[in-house]
Amino acid sequence: MRRSKTRIITIAAVAAVAALLAGCTPSAGTAGQGDSSGSKELTVWHYYSVDGQTAGLDALGKDFESTHDGVTVTNVYVPFDQLTNKLVQSAGTQTGPDVVVFNAADTYTLQQAGAIEPMNDWWDAYADKDQFPDAVVQKVGDDVLGVQGFVNLIGLWYNKDILDGLGVQPPTTFDELESTMAAAKAAGKDGITLTGKPNSEGEWQAFPWLSRAGWDYAKPEQQPLTDAFAMVQDWTAKGYLTKEASTWDQTVPFQQWEAGNTAFAVNGNWQITSAANDAKFDYGVVPIPVGDKGSVYLGGEAQNIGAFSKNKELAQEYLEQEFFSKAGELTLLDAFGSIPARADAAADEKVSGNPILSQFADIVAKNGHASPDRAIPSASVAKVLQVVGEHWSSAVAGTGTPEEISSDLMTQLDPLLASK
Repeated sequence: MRRSKTRIITIAAVAAVAALLAGCTPSAGTAGQGDSSGSKELTVWHYYSVDGQTAGLDALGKDFESTHDGVTVTNVYVPFDQLTNKLVQSAGTQTGPDVVVFNAADTYTLQQAGAIEPMNDWWDAYADKDQFPDAVVQKVGDDVLGVQGFVNLIGLWYNKDILDGLGVQPPTTFDELESTMAAAKAAGKDGITLTGKPNSEGEWQAFPWLSRAGWDYAKPEQQPLTDAFAMVQDWTAKGYLTKEASTWDQTVPFQQWEAGNTAFAVNGNWQITSAANDAKFDYGVVPIPVGDKGSVYLGGEAQNIGAFSKNKELAQEYLEQEFFSKAGELTLLDAFGSIPARADAAADEKVSGNPILSQFADIVAKNGHASPDRAIPSASVAKVLQVVGEHWSSAVAGTGTPEEISSDLMTQLDPLLASK
């Protein structure tokens, strides 16, 4: 195996990558497409911190280097809660990365700061554009500001050993979920783990339960909020869910579930590698029982060229060859279980033949919802997700009645959802 020039750099400190990822990589380009007269560095800013995610980026970088003489791909890690601010600050000094891998919810903020620019011209001319569903194209007005090369979403992970011990099957309805949690609690087990962090992560995990209750950002009404908050407070009152979840991000609750004493975990496909390594029990995934009204966000990072890239043509080639190609999306699938956005990649045997991935793909097909919700005005997205996450967290923590929490949330949401 050749030595890769790809590097992972932390903003606070520089660390050498200790190992190279083995396996197939896209190799979709033609050797020598880059500028062979001298070395070029292509910088990619991201907030990936899970081993599989960083290994996937490393694999993409190595592949691009192998087909572009003299090019070095440098992956720059910036913590999730700092990336947008650093991109905005860099734009203020007319600097920044060549490629941006960013939270789709921050599209408007980055566009307003001038950190990213519309990509309509080259996206419209991209030969494989039709492989991508409209739900993964991030827009502000008519401007395309990013495309999700893959999607991440949440499902209901279950501990098969616990369910087998209770003599029940994985739930397909909400009533079955609650009855199984009650049985698990009676058997000395915990019912469920989820995220209640007071930010956009909380809103992300709240959305299936809010939409199941009838919540619709396009037609906001208080009663569905009250019902969803009452549901989660009923769970904590009965001991199915700990109130400590009000501070948990999406990593901590999955670690709690992996310890083996909890029946269910609401979490994402990106945890596939973690489950395989750390769960010492049989497990599986089924769709969250959201009923006829509910849906699940199709998350995952969007990609675009940095507005102040000095290598824009090369950056476009990188995105098309790596993030937006079938081979590139399957590389990321192998690395950390991302669900390909391309139709041809999503239909691959690697997805359909896998008992976990196929469940997530089924959720995409039946209950997938654009993220962020397109009824939220672009200028209000970040604030709306934050305030909903804060109130979801309050409901989990029990700091107020469902009626009080939902009333306060509606008061804050009304002007945000009405803004243009």
